[in-house]
Amino acid sequence: MGIVKQVKPLIVKALSDLYSYETTENELTINITKPEFEGDYTLVLFSFVKQLKKSPEALGKEIGEYLIANNAELFTAFNVIKGFLNLTIADAYWQNFLLSAHADPNHGRKQASGKSVVVEYSSPNTNKPLHLGHLRNNFLGWSVAQLLKETGFDVVKTAILNDRGIHICKSMVAWQKFANGATPDSTGIKGDHFVGDYYVLFGVEQKKEMEPLMAGGMSKEDAEKNAPLMQAAQKMLLDWENGDPEVRNLWEKMNGWVYEGFNETYAKIGSDFDKNYFESETYLLGKEFVEEGLQKGVFYKKEDGSVWIDLTADGLDEKLVLRKDGTSVYITQDLGLADEKFKEFHYDQSIYVIADEQNYHMKVLKLILQKLNKPYADGIYHLSYGLVELPTGRMKTREGTVVDADDIIEELKKVAREKTEELGKVKDFNPGELNELYDTIALGALKFFLLRVDPKKKMVFNPEDSIDFHGFTGPFIQYTHARIKSILRKEIPGPAAAKASVDLLPKEKELVVLLEQYPSVVEQAANEHNPSAIGLYVYDVAKTFSSFLNDHSVLHADSEEKKQVRLQISMLAGNVISAGMALLGIRVPERM
Repeated sequence: MGIVKQVKPLIVKALSDLYSYETTENELTINITKPEFEGDYTLVLFSFVKQLKKSPEALGKEIGEYLIANNAELFTAFNVIKGFLNLTIADAYWQNFLLSAHADPNHGRKQASGKSVVVEYSSPNTNKPLHLGHLRNNFLGWSVAQLLKETGFDVVKTAILNDRGIHICKSMVAWQKFANGATPDSTGIKGDHFVGDYYVLFGVEQKKEMEPLMAGGMSKEDAEKNAPLMQAAQKMLLDWENGDPEVRNLWEKMNGWVYEGFNETYAKIGSDFDKNYFESETYLLGKEFVEEGLQKGVFYKKEDGSVWIDLTADGLDEKLVLRKDGTSVYITQDLGLADEKFKEFHYDQSIYVIADEQNYHMKVLKLILQKLNKPYADGIYHLSYGLVELPTGRMKTREGTVVDADDIIEELKKVAREKTEELGKVKDFNPGELNELYDTIALGALKFFLLRVDPKKKMVFNPEDSIDFHGFTGPFIQYTHARIKSILRKEIPGPAAAKASVDLLPKEKELVVLLEQYPSVVEQAANEHNPSAIGLYVYDVAKTFSSFLNDHSVLHADSEEKKQVRLQISMLAGNVISAGMALLGIRVPERM
């Protein structure tokens, strides 16, 4: 149990005994004491001042004196600064924590809760390779799933592959007209990149076809629709929906090329899924909801036969759920897929990792399910995240300005090699070890840079900034871990560590206090579906350890007892950095 969880019930009891004031632990705000003040943890007093009709100073003094008088083994001192009660925790607590955490391989992990969560992420189109935006999506989804596993949930990771529609047909038409039978094997081009090139080519050739149409007076919008290539793509879509064997065979062949490419990239970045759904198999789902909604009066039918839901009373608008020709729209499919997932996994929560462009769509999905009284409706959760932009601005696939995931990784690997060679500390590595190290640094830099930002915020990705060995980056944390491992290769805590009981110096205590918070930070990050909380925390651990190491020698401490305590601190710091980075999907090297 963390120190805050031990302190809270003691404060609740103090308020009851001193003032007959009943409160709950959730109403207490306890923060880490700011560095400029004496103390370890701070109780915010303002919320009790009015009810208890006491000044903050008097309130803090009385609570502080009560806590020390009744819990001398835990509290050694207190001070009151305005409306804040700063409490100093006994060194004995931190020493006991060091011993228990050192012996606990599950530090930070919670027992199974019996609850299940489905996390849907990635969800690419099968007409182009994964790009920078997909990387943020994948890293967020995978990390949130890992955080939930760590806090006791049974987690199922899923993806929906958008493998049908006009965008897929564009690649197919372009391949038919311009490929001359070329394949990924014959060209040596990775399958998803190969198909993506034809999607871009479609856009290029379509523009050429539009020029004479627009010169003849046609609007740009009409020229797009009437360009021969677009006409061919629309016909191909109809043929696909009608089950034309030739079209279906081509569709399966080209999608197969893309899946091979996707799987290679997923393996490279460490993304995996327990279940894949395919839009070609789910796009007809949800139609039964339309009839149910009409019977319940949730939906209504217009004169042209189309079916709608009126959400204006909920602050939204009217939403189409079935076209007049009887075909479904995206919201209809998503209703059906939500139901399909629940039948298969009986989830308590279903998390959708989708960019904030779809905030409205996800509100509508959840609202319709609630109005239909579906038992899983309240468990729908949209993990909305901001888009990733480049320093030059937003990416656009059709204009060929998208940065492909594979290209980013290779570029970062090259930078990792250059910067590592500059440091000159890997001369004893063999070629295989070097290649693995560069890969570890590149992916660590990429994942940390994309995960360190709160998901709700948009971000700009600059490759050079991500791979700096100093500052708020993955490589800095990886390098700190390697420094710790270097110390522990020379000596690990011995039997004397269990007997070591010495006063902690300020830098030592600062680090131990920080390490003790790890389980609470993991729980917070999981509850908020926010991996950036882990990124910030692990960076703080690495930064604090570096500061500690600059001031104190571990192996040449003043006494054997002090050396053993510092070895314990170092080992725990290494374990916490390794475990925290693993929750972000980042490997930490033993040597750098």
